[in-house]
Amino acid sequence: MSTPGAAPEPTTGLAAFVAGLPKAELHVHHIGSASPEIVSGLATRHPGVVPSDLDELRRFFEFRDFAHFIEVYLAVVDLVRTPEDVRFLTYEVARELATGQQVRYAELTCTPYTSVRPHEEGVGMAIEAYTEALEDARVAAERDFGLVLRWIYDIPGEAGLPAAEKTLEYALEHRTDALVGFGLGGPEIGVPRPQFQPHFDAARASGLRSVPHAGETTGAQTVWDALTLLGAERIGHGTSAAEDPELLRHLADTGVPLEVCPSSNIATRAVAALEEHPIRAFRDAGVTVTVHSDDPSMFGTTLNNEYVIAAGLLDLDEEGVRDLARASVHASFAPADVAARLLGEIDAHQG
Repeated sequence: MSTPGAAPEPTTGLAAFVAGLPKAELHVHHIGSASPEIVSGLATRHPGVVPSDLDELRRFFEFRDFAHFIEVYLAVVDLVRTPEDVRFLTYEVARELATGQQVRYAELTCTPYTSVRPHEEGVGMAIEAYTEALEDARVAAERDFGLVLRWIYDIPGEAGLPAAEKTLEYALEHRTDALVGFGLGGPEIGVPRPQFQPHFDAARASGLRSVPHAGETTGAQTVWDALTLLGAERIGHGTSAAEDPELLRHLADTGVPLEVCPSSNIATRAVAALEEHPIRAFRDAGVTVTVHSDDPSMFGTTLNNEYVIAAGLLDLDEEGVRDLARASVHASFAPADVAARLLGEIDAHQG
């Protein structure tokens, strides 16, 4: 096996095993999943800040820090302006997840506020059109690629309480059966979690599951707030949990999973280097760890690559990698028949 933090391919054989392994993807963003080819197509439709040339796009996605990442991310968000853009983006992301990563089930984090809010100011699309475009792509993706998609609607933290109110409205008043979770993303600094407790209380009361980001760029208290105030059932990132032994014990005892995205943490400077990533500390403390790609295209990674990185950091063999894949299924909100089918495929996979 490779040394933790080394180049992310423990062995060619294990990388090939990962490439064919059926998987669930639980922490992946709708916009951030758009490959350079998809972003280029959208940028061609809507010329402006985001370059359509692929080489220029690669340079555009070189992040100085987390704040710069958010700036670039929002520029790409602005390319999704019409229902046709939503449908195109969603279907093509599904194609790439299914055919390139062997993803059988995905919970795609969508941020309707950033596409629908402009409609209320005279431009953009209505929530009904946004929802219809998502659902049309979802049905087509399952038909064409065998990928079961579910949605998580998240509050863009940088937009504050107005975004929380509208996101909750979209989730409760325009809900489809495919909407399973309620989240909170964007920057953490200056965006305290307690202010969103009423919104998460209402979402949870309606049957949606709580999956906020926490502890990515702030301290362990943000994770505690997500758990105790927002009722988090999974924690997005949770990187700083490693700083608090009591928190690690609590996560281990309760079984609340951490959605770990190694390349994302390096790209946004949440972690300085792979050899410093706390994923091993999480595992050694008995915390449930699942591995995901976050914004794979923006970070120049794939879910396959994240599994290979995790295998190197955790010194895993093929069975250990299977366990990682199983953990994501168990942590998911997949229908029982979908979960059982996927677990059977993971067990049967031989590389």
